[in-house]
Amino acid sequence: MPEHPQSSPAPRFAAIDAARGGALLAMATYHAVWDLGYLRLSPENYALTLPGRTAAHLIAGAFLVLVGIGLVLMNGRGLRMRPTLARFVRIGGAAALITAATYLIFPDSFIFFGVLHCIAVSSVLALPFLFAPLGLAALAAALVIAAPHVVAYPVLDAPALSFLGLGAGVPRTNDYVPLFPWFGIVLAGLVLGRLSLPTLARSRLGAWRPASRPARAAAFAGRHSLLVYLVHQPVLLVLLTGLLMLAGPSPRAGLGSFMAEYGQNCTRTGGERSACRVAARCTANALRRETLWALAGRDFTPAERLRAQSLSQACYEAAEGTAPPP
Repeated sequence: MPEHPQSSPAPRFAAIDAARGGALLAMATYHAVWDLGYLRLSPENYALTLPGRTAAHLIAGAFLVLVGIGLVLMNGRGLRMRPTLARFVRIGGAAALITAATYLIFPDSFIFFGVLHCIAVSSVLALPFLFAPLGLAALAAALVIAAPHVVAYPVLDAPALSFLGLGAGVPRTNDYVPLFPWFGIVLAGLVLGRLSLPTLARSRLGAWRPASRPARAAAFAGRHSLLVYLVHQPVLLVLLTGLLMLAGPSPRAGLGSFMAEYGQNCTRTGGERSACRVAARCTANALRRETLWALAGRDFTPAERLRAQSLSQACYEAAEGTAPPP
């Protein structure tokens, strides 16, 4: 691997900074949606739906492609050991901070290998591919991306190995960006950077400078992406928690998941599907009316549980037409 202590990075492209800033905005929007659901300010946590998860994957992919491009910008003219090591220490330290903070707040689902962890490790593993034949780098990217689709070994579900992403299950964590397939996305960005940056340097886009206030803000955020990443979520949580204290949770919070779970349990125990749907809505209304709708997520006391079961039974009997509604 060539090392040139005097080598300099490629010129900084404002367009790439702005693209990174746009990815940060998308990420902050996704996290705001997640926070709204977590704090029960929205009827459901839409970040956990299929569209929400798809958006999360696209946003993470955009960041990791830009990581690969950034590695080419930093080291494409020769490995710059000192700034590369300093960057690894910054990102790795921030990842460790994320792990410690989320362990305190979410001990059952703390982040042990999220996007920052993946960026830190991938940035080291990708260094040899900066100078390897381009076809080899592209082949490695494809193999890493494909690996989780052909490898799923339960032995790799062990906590010490789950960062690989090659186990049979998915660990319980609030942010999971394992090396496979996501390191492959970094390599894809590296290949894209090696192919396109020389052309970008000669293009009008490469010479572009932000003029409008939004464009300057995006480029500024992109130049300080680690700081923005670390700060935005605490700020969002503080602001939305304040909103929760002022406005209270959404009166429909959890209704959709309750209806789905009630319907599944009802039909599984022999209930008619149409009656189960009617009984689910009746039960939700009855629980709210009697202040048993557990908006805070707390467990029922034995007496509350008995009352809730009584309301549910009465609602189902009413839905079947064998009794008046509760």
